[in-house]
Amino acid sequence: MTATLARPVDDRPRTTPPPRRRRSWWPYLLISPTLVATAYLLLYPLARNVVMSVQEFGLPQLVRGDARFTGLANYAKVLSDPEFWAVVRRTLLFTAVNVVLIMLLSTLVALLLVRLGRWLRLLVMSGLVLVWATPVIAATTVFQWLFQSRLGVVNWVLVELGFESYRDYTWFADGPATFAILVVLIVWQSVPFAALSLYAAMVTVPSELYEAARMDGAGAWRVFTRITFPVLRAMFGLITCLEVIWVAKAFVQIWVISQGGPGQATTTLPVYAFQVAQSLQRYDLGAAVSMLMVVLLVLALLAYFRQLYRQEGVS
Repeated sequence: MTATLARPVDDRPRTTPPPRRRRSWWPYLLISPTLVATAYLLLYPLARNVVMSVQEFGLPQLVRGDARFTGLANYAKVLSDPEFWAVVRRTLLFTAVNVVLIMLLSTLVALLLVRLGRWLRLLVMSGLVLVWATPVIAATTVFQWLFQSRLGVVNWVLVELGFESYRDYTWFADGPATFAILVVLIVWQSVPFAALSLYAAMVTVPSELYEAARMDGAGAWRVFTRITFPVLRAMFGLITCLEVIWVAKAFVQIWVISQGGPGQATTTLPVYAFQVAQSLQRYDLGAAVSMLMVVLLVLALLAYFRQLYRQEGVS
């Protein structure tokens, strides 16, 4: 007798491996024009500026095109100039004052928008959008008219209020006054973006957190410091960084109103780089100043992000 061993029957369904999808190059082809345009408009000027900053590049070199490589000589010349460090300190002060005022006012406006009714909120937001959409040159020109010595509205209002010392007062001949006007102008232009961004973030905070805090007897200040700000810490940090960049690179407003004057009272790094490049026709030194400004901005933002991440890790 012979015994046969039956093979076990495998009832499991056989699955065939899914076919490998062929890599399509169409997405890359579709975004390639955008990448090329971005590289041309952003990366090429940056790279050209870096190259120019390590060359001897004045008006003769601009005409003949025979720039000579000089290494870090331009950077050494700029860093050894006391005027450069005075401009750096003025830029830091200008940036700090503006950013603090922008973030403070934007937070207050955003909190106001949260509490307003529908139609009043729509009205305030429309005003913010109109301010935000106003061209920089147009807004700067309006501020020039407002503070004119004889026909300016500000002087007329102050005289009507009894401040006779402001009759025909020349605002743009005084350094601190010009500095203050520029601060008001840049803050006025910057608050809409920051306020609308913060308002959009605040409406995402769960209302249950606010209700629980109010049931515990927390006031408005405690609710903001214990709920709103901790939840939106990253958003506050991002907007602060954007405003630092926006204020530090402000050029049009300063140049149109004062061209860095009177004296050097409102000369910041962008204005200083332009003055060196155009007035002295030393485009290599102007490029070095602009690259040093980029380095200072990167270092400041890296330090801020490091502190922000530490706070996030602790919390």
